[in-house]
Amino acid sequence: MAVSLSRRGEVEPFHAMDVLAEANRLSAGGADVISMAVGQPSDPAPAAVRAAAAEALKRGRIGYTDTLGLPGLRAAIAAHYSEHYGIEVPAARIAVTTGSSAAFNLAFLAMFDAGDRVAIAAPGYPAYRNIMTALGIEVVEIELEGEAWLHAGHLEAAHRERPLAGVLFASPANPTGAVVPPDELKTLVETAQRLGIAVISDEIYHRLAYGAPDTTALAYSKDVTVINSFSKYYCMTGWRIGWMVLPETLVRPVERISQSLYISAPELSQVAAVEAFGATAELEAVKARYAANRELLARRLPELGFALAAPMDGAFYAFCDVTRLTNDSMGFARRMLAEAHVAATPGRDFDPQRGHRTMRFSYAGRTDEMAEAMNRIERWLG
Repeated sequence: MAVSLSRRGEVEPFHAMDVLAEANRLSAGGADVISMAVGQPSDPAPAAVRAAAAEALKRGRIGYTDTLGLPGLRAAIAAHYSEHYGIEVPAARIAVTTGSSAAFNLAFLAMFDAGDRVAIAAPGYPAYRNIMTALGIEVVEIELEGEAWLHAGHLEAAHRERPLAGVLFASPANPTGAVVPPDELKTLVETAQRLGIAVISDEIYHRLAYGAPDTTALAYSKDVTVINSFSKYYCMTGWRIGWMVLPETLVRPVERISQSLYISAPELSQVAAVEAFGATAELEAVKARYAANRELLARRLPELGFALAAPMDGAFYAFCDVTRLTNDSMGFARRMLAEAHVAATPGRDFDPQRGHRTMRFSYAGRTDEMAEAMNRIERWLG
């Protein structure tokens, strides 16, 4: 029987996950592998989160919720915007999602049609490109060429070339860790709105900036779509729970699409996530370790020939130019994993054109592991 294959499945693989799979295979075979490949906290979810989940399991019934999420969780997220940012966001504009991944799917489906042009930065998170490509959206990758973030000038130039329907940016960014300064963010949002370009702001690394307070795009407009997640700062990757803050006109379209695609985010994760906002002391201790790891890598990586290609302002990534060591970061990453047992992500994920020159190191692990990884690479390079 013939099997029908859609061209949507021809998107580029997520190489970080391929590296993780190979690292897991080596570990299963007995190798002592240190993974710096995937942006995943090494700590478990906060104790109160796990306790809430355990209590919910004791009660037994885990079912569907309202598609937009449990009222208590939406209210807790709204309160977070008031407490953390000083911004009032009605709970009615919040949609709880099955991780930020579902939020991106919903945003792209609700905001854009096939053939629309949407700008993103290169380097940037590969799922943006891959999901939009699978949906028939034309992805306009704007090469930053040494600049730290996407700014209003980039947007105006791309829009003059051919009109854009949307722009998506992240701050702090993956893979670079760069944070857009508030004045630049304000100008970017205002420029997009003046040009009629819809804005999606990826804020999943908020609360993981090291030199300045978080600034949300919502500070400059209620008509932007903001996506966030409990995965990174809150250490809840496998719980698959995130959220969107939507313009009023997008709430019902997102709800209708989500009803058919997801029904609702997992109730167990929603019940547990309510407690995450009260775990700040525990989570700030985790962040303090990231800060120590950041200082270690900022010193050691350049010593080893990995020049920092972007400021390490936030998230838990060091993005490096590896041209002193190789012109093939993919092959280099494979050899480093096989021979030094250190996993890092080749830049191809983040920039198909120039990614052969770069690598990303995640420093979300234990500090002793990060130090040992640097020592292994030093010995391996000889």
